[in-house]
Amino acid sequence: MTSRTLLIPAAALAIGLAGAGAGAGLYSAIGPEKTKTVVMSTTTVDHSQPASASSGLSINAIYQRTYQGVVDITVSTTQSFSPFGGGGGSSQAEGSGFVFDKRGDIITNQHVVDGATSITVKLWNGKTYKAHLVGSDSSTDLAVVRIDAPSSVLHPLTLGDSSSVQVGDGVIAIGSPFGLQETVTSGIISALHRTMDAPNNYTISDSIQTDAPINHGNSGGPLIDSAGRVIGVNAQIQSDSGGNDGVGFAIPANTVKSIVSQIVAGKTVAHAYLGVSIRPSSSPQGAALATVVAGTPAAKAGLKVGDVVVRLDGTTISSPDDLSRIIDGKKPSDSLSVTYVRSGKQHTVTVKLGTRPS
Repeated sequence: MTSRTLLIPAAALAIGLAGAGAGAGLYSAIGPEKTKTVVMSTTTVDHSQPASASSGLSINAIYQRTYQGVVDITVSTTQSFSPFGGGGGSSQAEGSGFVFDKRGDIITNQHVVDGATSITVKLWNGKTYKAHLVGSDSSTDLAVVRIDAPSSVLHPLTLGDSSSVQVGDGVIAIGSPFGLQETVTSGIISALHRTMDAPNNYTISDSIQTDAPINHGNSGGPLIDSAGRVIGVNAQIQSDSGGNDGVGFAIPANTVKSIVSQIVAGKTVAHAYLGVSIRPSSSPQGAALATVVAGTPAAKAGLKVGDVVVRLDGTTISSPDDLSRIIDGKKPSDSLSVTYVRSGKQHTVTVKLGTRPS
């Protein structure tokens, strides 16, 4: 698949300049390959970010400690018939996931199970179980499915602290690239604080970049540190060919903890919403508003296209990523101060955040 540049819809709280990429996606077992083109930013990591050639367990030791918690996911979907002829029928594809708890909850990507009419999970021992969708969140590309399996065969993996990882730390990825279950690849953390496009075109902040080979079918599988802890969920690749070019991206574990805990508790995941699209500012700092959606918290507070946000809730905004990251860390109904520059003059308003529309 040839990569192409896409623009983020104006309604999204997202960056305004985009690169091109491809979803790590599903590996198609029957019928055409189910993949999607996605967008991510390529903001350079702060040069003050410390590098680390972390020491820890060997690759084999990490694998032996964790592989029983990684699963293969087969998804069946039904394709609609076209009124103009063609189409219809069903297809199957494979992705990855990992065990979250002894109840049988499995973490994967939302795009892996999107539109599924049936979901089958294969465990490390070759046993397969029918799964049902517990819940999903398209804003972070995360989903939880549940199987009814004996607790003795369920080996939950530990979610680590993604805020503590450093550039240069060693990592491994385990999953089912091209349907090859329990494949392990290794590499390092290549960069931090990247942003990815979620399936609904909002941004996923603080994403982890890795050169551990990730391919179609790795989606939903764990990115694991040298202590055997999951520090990310593999989700996307950036590639001109559609295959691995050594640039993969994972949803950070701290985001996973927050979202999955809500899903397994039966809650509807809600995200804070400002109601703008943003782009880099022509000035050294700040995030310029490319769009302000009518009727949103930003519009009600008087923000306009062209305003440059320089401080948010007391924190200096150096880039669009900073703004996205702060909003992502808030809850609907939270109030925060927004300092912006318009026509050379600085203004501060208070904004009460809304709930992000689906």
